[in-house]
Amino acid sequence: MTAAYETLNRMLAGSIPDAVELAGLLKAQGKLTERIYASADRTRAEKHGSAIHLRGIIEFSNVCKNNCWYCGIRCGNSKVKRYRMSADEIAASARNALEWGCGTVVLQSGDDPLLNAGELAALLRRIKLETGMAITLSVGVRTRPELEALKEAGCDRYLLRFETTSNALFTAMHPDESFEDRIRCLNDLRALGYQVGSGFMIGLPGVTLEMIANDILFATKLRLDMIGCGPFLPHPDTPFADKPLIEDRSLYYKAIAMLRILNPYAHIPATTAFDALEPNGRNLVLCRGANVFMPNITPGKYRRLYQLYPNKPCVDEEGSACAVCVRGRIAGLDREIGSGPGHSILKAEGDTI
Repeated sequence: MTAAYETLNRMLAGSIPDAVELAGLLKAQGKLTERIYASADRTRAEKHGSAIHLRGIIEFSNVCKNNCWYCGIRCGNSKVKRYRMSADEIAASARNALEWGCGTVVLQSGDDPLLNAGELAALLRRIKLETGMAITLSVGVRTRPELEALKEAGCDRYLLRFETTSNALFTAMHPDESFEDRIRCLNDLRALGYQVGSGFMIGLPGVTLEMIANDILFATKLRLDMIGCGPFLPHPDTPFADKPLIEDRSLYYKAIAMLRILNPYAHIPATTAFDALEPNGRNLVLCRGANVFMPNITPGKYRRLYQLYPNKPCVDEEGSACAVCVRGRIAGLDREIGSGPGHSILKAEGDTI
């Protein structure tokens, strides 16, 4: 038995590998790759069953004060037509998400400087009153007092990706932010009782297999309630426009499978970027460890304006069409739509990150 097979067997027994061992698995090809996928899918089935939880995304503002090098809505991209949805539009979209079978609504925006905690709190209270749904926010780094106010207003979960554990790469890509600030925010979220989501971008320019392994291990160390990762896709209006994708496309899926094996209880979404990578990408991720699907509930007139990466799927659809499509995809995988909000099944221990 090769060292890589031995590493996988130890992981399945609950052991945490080191970065070199994990990088060896990320190199896997052929039968070992298929065994990794099958092991991840079996782990998902054992801990989460056949249910796929639907979490409807509303991309309610593409205004952003940051200039991240990989992002299509970065403040330095003058080609973007900016928008902010009104509170009425957002609330209506949340009601649609509930009607279409979503147990959670995900409110996502750029780091919009005009979206203060008071306005967001009022919106959260309204959505809770009108729908009773679980609410996830993804609105960038916030102060602890802001996070306290949002939690009190009804926010259940918060998603803030760390993107990379390489401080040098993080600093280069995020001229307006610091890695330490993101970790401070993640610690605050955990301390305040949020269900915490984070993750990284797979295959950023210049990363090595060992760096990706370190990202996987760091995400595991965080003991996250939700781990959201997707492939790096070069946007033409960013400094990374000419950077290539990883040649071995299976690496993106192996990273998700490794995350599932190491984090059996975490919710892992099949992020939309996988469908931009290849047409059935999200289906493949759902067969390789993922248990969450996030249909886009954003009104059609805004969808084209929120493109973090190129070739984003479903930008010409309305939310109702997206919901019908999702049901068909889930049925085609012989899986079922999860009922209820799909809260974390991890025990909150109040650990700092």
